[in-house]
Amino acid sequence: MTENALFDALLQSQADADPFLEAPGTSPLSYGDLRCKVLQAIAHLQNAGVAPGDRVLCQIEKSPEGLILYLATVGAGAIFVPLNTGYTGAEIDYFLQDADPSLLILDASTQHARDAATVRGVAVVSPATLTAEGPEAAPVPRASDDLAAILYTSGTTGRSKGAMLTHGNLISNAHALTGLWRFTTDDTLLHALPIFHTHGLFVATNVVLGAGARMLFLPAFGLDALAEHMPRCTAMMGVPTFYTRMLSDPRFTRAALAHMRLFISGSAPLLSESHAAFERQTGHAILERYGMTETNMITSNPYDGPRIAGTVGLPLPDVSLRIASPDEHGIGGIEVKGPNVTPGYWRNPEKTDESFTEDGWFITGDLGEIDARGYLSIVGRQKDLVISGGFNIYPKEVEVQIDALPGVQESAVYGVAHPDLGEAVAAAVVLTEPGATDEATIVAALDDHLARYKIPRTIRFLTGLPRNTMGKVQKNVLRDGYGA
Repeated sequence: MTENALFDALLQSQADADPFLEAPGTSPLSYGDLRCKVLQAIAHLQNAGVAPGDRVLCQIEKSPEGLILYLATVGAGAIFVPLNTGYTGAEIDYFLQDADPSLLILDASTQHARDAATVRGVAVVSPATLTAEGPEAAPVPRASDDLAAILYTSGTTGRSKGAMLTHGNLISNAHALTGLWRFTTDDTLLHALPIFHTHGLFVATNVVLGAGARMLFLPAFGLDALAEHMPRCTAMMGVPTFYTRMLSDPRFTRAALAHMRLFISGSAPLLSESHAAFERQTGHAILERYGMTETNMITSNPYDGPRIAGTVGLPLPDVSLRIASPDEHGIGGIEVKGPNVTPGYWRNPEKTDESFTEDGWFITGDLGEIDARGYLSIVGRQKDLVISGGFNIYPKEVEVQIDALPGVQESAVYGVAHPDLGEAVAAAVVLTEPGATDEATIVAALDDHLARYKIPRTIRFLTGLPRNTMGKVQKNVLRDGYGA
């Protein structure tokens, strides 16, 4: 009989007494506790009518129960669908319609989602009910090509799409990253990420489980909490915002972080300046990696060897990567193939077909280039490419020059409609302090470094760039708000 692939890969090898998780305000969990709670939750899910292949939607605040419910849903042979806690009632209604779940797991306070579920006739259960003590049930057999999860994309170019992830997708990534990043039973991960996203749920959690390591599980990111708990940890995974904020805090010194083994960054580009500043302040070179919802992780800078700022490193083992239709600079579309890649989008065969080449490579939608050492650098999204007067302009090339100027904290370059050129370059700039520089000074400085057609024709000064929950700059918001 086929076993439950993901359950067996992540929850079978650790000793019962080995510590798994500590979270402020809750009792510690050992691996034995975790297995017991997961098997009990499988029974609760089955009693609630969840059958193999059913979708289970989950919109709850970050808690250890969220991890238990993820593992129990997969163990029950169902498909876990985590939802951003910020989604509105209208957004929840769309996911209920699209995913057609048998169950919606909600915190008591989420009334708008409860109302939407009532309209759709979907049963609602609290996480407390599903994680209560009770009889255990055995995992349901599932093969590596069975679906384990659906993660909805951010939907910046239209309706969110449900990226399907199989047991094998998640297992391959967990095994590859555990080895690449040298996680062992001696490690304790400081977990400050949300768990409705692939970074915090599948990368962080699955690597810890795969290594039999421990985690300190924080409800959210906060500098005080990091300073308090980091002395007991060996590694942290974060988004660039974590590291830029740590740089502004005098508690995170070379001496204070001397015990740490590894800092990993992803989900959004890390500025080369931030990488260099963090290494100067702490003595640690951040390890940057690259992935996406549909593929989990694709590349990583090496654990041993140069961690090159501005790059996202080398392809993972068994993952192939190529640059399609490169231009004269070697920049082109990033395409990937491997055991980590989604089989497609939930109930969306048209979008699935559009996202794969005829020879089976997944089209990421990102633009990149590979240097002589094989390291990949991300130039931007294909949809963010600005074509002005027939010339291709890669926003990152312009952003790097703007970010290096005195008085500039960060920038985002995007295209706006232009009656003559088709598109013109525009920039949103955040200053280190009000009045630190001005548009004329920036344009004059860029004139020495960029061709005229790449220089922004308009610059807007903002107090902050619009970002999603994982720290990615939302250029669609800039185009929509400042597209004139």
